[in-house]
Amino acid sequence: MNAIVFDHVSKHYGDVLAVDDLSIAIEPGKTVALLGPNGAGKSTSVNLLLGLLKPSRGTVAVHGRTPDEAVKAGEMGAMLQNGALIPELSVKELIDLVRRLYPRPLDLRQILELADLTDLAGRRANKLSGGQAQRVRFALAVAGAPRILLLDEPTSAMDVESRLRFWASMHDYAAGGRTVLFATHYLEEADEHSDRVIVIARGRLAADGTAAEIKAGAGDHTVSFLIGEQPSAGLDRLPGVSAVEVADGTVTLRTADSDATLAGLYRGTTLDVRELRLSGADLEAAFLALTKES
Repeated sequence: MNAIVFDHVSKHYGDVLAVDDLSIAIEPGKTVALLGPNGAGKSTSVNLLLGLLKPSRGTVAVHGRTPDEAVKAGEMGAMLQNGALIPELSVKELIDLVRRLYPRPLDLRQILELADLTDLAGRRANKLSGGQAQRVRFALAVAGAPRILLLDEPTSAMDVESRLRFWASMHDYAAGGRTVLFATHYLEEADEHSDRVIVIARGRLAADGTAAEIKAGAGDHTVSFLIGEQPSAGLDRLPGVSAVEVADGTVTLRTADSDATLAGLYRGTTLDVRELRLSGADLEAAFLALTKES
C-alpha cells in the first residue's frame, strides 16, 4: 500500500485553481522533495494531505485512509512554515505537552536529542531565535512518532550549521522506514537529501523522478574555462551553445551538445583555453526549465 496518494485532485479558491488534476503516489519509507515556484500549489497540496483543506475534486489517501483518519490515528506529523509556540512554556514543557497527545509518542529525551535541543530544554519559547524555534517545530512534528512527516520550508531562518544539523536529524528519523515529504525553495537541499523529486507548476505535475533523472532530462550542460583578457566574441556561434556568460575572466557556455561545442572551441578558435570544466545541468537549471515550460 502506498503511503500517500493523490488521485486526480483539484482545489479551487473561488475562480483560482490552485491544484489542477494532480495525481501522485509515494511509497512508504521514501524521502521526497516537493518543488515549485511561489503559487505553484505546494502549500495547498500539503494542507490537503493534512486534511486542513478538502479537495474540490478527486481523493487524497494516507495509508489507505482519509487524511482526517490518519491524523486522528497519529500517523502524520507536520512542521509548517508558521506556527506560534506557547511563549510562557519552556522547550521541554512544550514538547512534553504535545507528545502526551499521541498514543505512542517518542521518549522526551529522544526528541530533545533528535532535534538538537538538549541544551535549550529549559529556555522559554519566547526567548528562542528563529532557527531555534524551527528546531522546536521539528521536535513537535516528530513527537508522536508519526509514520509520515510533512515539512514545509523546514530550514527557513536557519543558518548553515543549523541546516546541516537539521538534515542529519531528519535522516536519523527517516532511517526507521518512515516517509518524509518536504517542500523547499533550497534546491541544493532537494538534490542532496531526497530519494525522489516532485515538481509542481501551476498546480500540475511538471516532473517526477530522482534528482539525477530530472537533471538529465534538462538536457543542457555547461562548459567553462578561463579566458582572461582574450576576446569572447563568436563563442555564441559555437555548435550547441544556447547562452554565454563571461565574468571575472571566466567563460561559461550552456550547451545542448558538449562534444560538438568542445570540437568547435578547439578547431574553430585560436583561444588559449585554461582550466576547462564540464558539468551536467544542475537541479536549478532543470527546475527553471520545467517551470518555464509549464
